[in-house]
This record gives sequence, C-alpha cells and structure tokens, in this order.
Amino acid sequence: MMAKPYQRVPIEDCGEPLVPIPLEQFAVVTPHPYAALGAPYGELSPYYVRQGILQALLQAQASLQINNPGWRIQIFDAYRPIAVQRFMVEHTYEQLLQDWQRQSPGRTREIAPREDLLAEVYQFWAAPSHDVATPPPHSTGAAVDITLVDGQQQVVDMGSAIDEISLRSHPHYFADQPNGEIFHHHRTILSQAMQTAGFRQHPHEWWHFSRGDQLWAWLENTAPAQYGRID
Repeated sequence: MMAKPYQRVPIEDCGEPLVPIPLEQFAVVTPHPYAALGAPYGELSPYYVRQGILQALLQAQASLQINNPGWRIQIFDAYRPIAVQRFMVEHTYEQLLQDWQRQSPGRTREIAPREDLLAEVYQFWAAPSHDVATPPPHSTGAAVDITLVDGQQQVVDMGSAIDEISLRSHPHYFADQPNGEIFHHHRTILSQAMQTAGFRQHPHEWWHFSRGDQLWAWLENTAPAQYGRID
C-alpha cells in the first residue's frame, strides 16, 4: 500500500504523556464501540489522549458553548493501539466484503475484488503500521473521533454516522446537497469549535480531528510533527 502524503512529515515527539479524558466533562459514546466488538485494548483505555490534546479539547468545548449553551463534545474514540487499528481495519474489510457478497449473490470470497475493497478501507482507516515513522494518527494519542450533543443531551444529526465509508463522510459533502443545509450547519459548528483550539479536520472524515500529529502538520504545512506513536 502506498504511503499517504502526510506520512512523509518527520516526527520529533515532545514526550507528553497520555492522560485520561475526564469523561464527566464530556458526553461519551457507551459502551465503547470498538471494545464492544472485541478490539484488543488489553489493559489500555481508548479514553486517553496526550496532555496537550486534552487541554485543547476542553478549550474547544468552552468555545462551542459560547454560542450553543448546554452543548457538549461527545467522545466516540481517542487513543488506539496498533493492535486495535489492525482489528478495526480487518473488521471494516469484512463488512465491505459482506456487502459485496450481498450485492453479488453466488460469488465467493476467492473472487472478491480484495484490492478494491482494501483501497476503500484505506480511504478512511490508516494502515496499522509498526514503523515509528508512519504511525496511525490515533496511535499517537493526538487524534479524536467526536460528534456533538445538544442542550437536551441528544446527539446532533450530522447526516451520516461516524465511520461510514461513503462520500457522505466528507466534511463538506452536504454543503451543496438538496436539503443538506442543516447537516452542513451542524458540521460547521463542530469544525469551528475544534479549529478555535488548534485542531485540524481529516479531509475525508467529518468526525476526525487531530492536533500535533503528522496529518495536522501536513495540513498546517509545518514540520516536524510533535506527536509520534505510543506503544
């Protein structure tokens, strides 16, 4: 698989520790979606980020609440060990394969377009690389997958689900879609709040934000990245 452009950014890890997210200060998706599937976290928790990322998340939520009192960031996923990244890549591939088989009755796994399906997976999921020069963003502790809840603690409708593999996941997909104004508005509220705290948004995922990792540095046109892989 070809390296993604952002993986060429050099890394000089700043040494910040992983710290637990104070879940009582945010909304949280429970049970954790990947742990519920059996992802191998072991003794590690998905609800960890680097210390600077936690401070930035708190700043983003404070900014959000200036114009949207009572709204909160909902944590879907944060730190992700390499083993979990591999598990989710394989799980996503299996989901796409099952969809392909349903749409192609009578065909077998042996003739499935494996490379095409994997290419689809890797549009949204980073490869579970053990190379310290190319860590998956979530394995650095600098990336989070999030959405919003409103003042009544109801999940805000973004027009598509987190982790959906489709064009609808692109942050600006609904900008020019019929009847998509409300979804685009909600996504804009989320992205603006995160941008005030220095986060950048994944080009293909409305829910993924990072700060200080390779993807962030590439989008910011700066180097080096300050967060590398944490084992």
